[in-house]
Amino acid sequence: MRFRGFFLAASLIGALPLAAQSPVLDPLASPPPAEAAATPPAGPVHPAVVAHELTPGAAVLLGLVEGVTEFLPVSSTGHLILTDQWLGLNDETQLTDAQGRPRWIKPPSPAEPRGRPLTVKAAADAYCVIIQVGAIAAVVVLYWSQLWSLVLGVLGMDRDGARLLRNIVLAVLPAAVFGLLLERRIEEWLFGPVAVAVAAAGGAVFMLWVDRWRRRSTWHNAESRKPAELRPHEALLIGSLQCVAMWPGISRSMMTIAGGYFVGLSPVRSAEFSFLVGLATLTGAGILKGAKTGPAMIEVFGWAPVLLGLAVAFVAAALAIKVLVALLTRFGLTPFAYYRFALAAGLLIFIFG
Repeated sequence: MRFRGFFLAASLIGALPLAAQSPVLDPLASPPPAEAAATPPAGPVHPAVVAHELTPGAAVLLGLVEGVTEFLPVSSTGHLILTDQWLGLNDETQLTDAQGRPRWIKPPSPAEPRGRPLTVKAAADAYCVIIQVGAIAAVVVLYWSQLWSLVLGVLGMDRDGARLLRNIVLAVLPAAVFGLLLERRIEEWLFGPVAVAVAAAGGAVFMLWVDRWRRRSTWHNAESRKPAELRPHEALLIGSLQCVAMWPGISRSMMTIAGGYFVGLSPVRSAEFSFLVGLATLTGAGILKGAKTGPAMIEVFGWAPVLLGLAVAFVAAALAIKVLVALLTRFGLTPFAYYRFALAAGLLIFIFG
C-alpha cells in the first residue's frame, strides 16, 4: 500500500525503547534541624526530593515526539501525555527541598488556598509546553516570507499582510479565551490515556468524513484562494473549531486544517494557515506556561534537558512540516486517520490489556 511507509515510520517512533528514572533521595542533603522538626511545614510532607533526573534519552524522545506530532493532525499533546506516562514523569507526589519543606509552583493565597504544589508531573507538563518553542522556530524558518509580510502589514506597507494578520488574530482569539478559562479543568479531567484514546478514534472518523466531504464539494479545486483572502467570520470559524482541540488527542492541526477546508482553502493553503495560527497559539501558550511554571521546571530538571529537547523539536518539526504538506497534497487527511485508528487501538490494549 502507498501508506505502508508512513505507518511503518509512525510505528517505529511509537516503539522507541523508553526508560524512566525514579525520583531519588539526595545523599548529600543534611537532615532537617531539630527546631524545624518541632514545627512541621504546612501541607503534606513527603521524603525530601531535590530533583528528578531527565536523562538525555528521555529529552531526545520528548523533543522528537513534540516536533513530529505538533503540526501533524495526530495530537502532540496526546502523544506527549502518553510519553510522559511511559517515562514515569506522571508522579504527583509533592516535591520538597533538602530540608524537607514542600515546594510550590504557586504558594497558597486567599484566592487559591490550596496553592500549586511542585510535582514531577507539573514540571513535565511545563516541559512539554516549553519545548514547543523548537517547533515554533521551525515555522519561523520555513515561512519567513509570510511572517515578513505580516511585519510589512503592521507598517501599512502590505495590504495582504495586514489582512493575514487580522485573520490570524481572529483565529487565535477563541482558543485564547477558552484556554484561559478552562486550562485547569482540562488538565484535571482530560489529561489521561483513556481520554486520548477516545479522542484519537473520534478524530479519525471526523477526518475521513472531512476528506470525503471535500472531494465532493465544489471547493475541491480551490487552489487560488489564500489565507489572507478569508473573511473575518471565516477566520473566526476556524478559531472556534480550534477550541475543540483543547481535548488532548483531538489535534489543533486537524481542526484548523478541517476549518480551512470548510471555508474553501486547498489542503496546502489550509496547512499554511494552520502553521501560522499555530505559531501564534503556541507562542502564547509557551510564554504563559514559562512564566508560571518555567522556573520550577528548571529547578526540577535543569537547563541541559530543556535545551536538548528544544533542538530536537526544531529539527523534527521542520521535517514533519515538509512531510505533512506532501501527504496532504497527494492523499489528504486519510493516512493520518488510519494512524489515529491504530493509535486508539494500541492505547485500549495498553490500558485494558
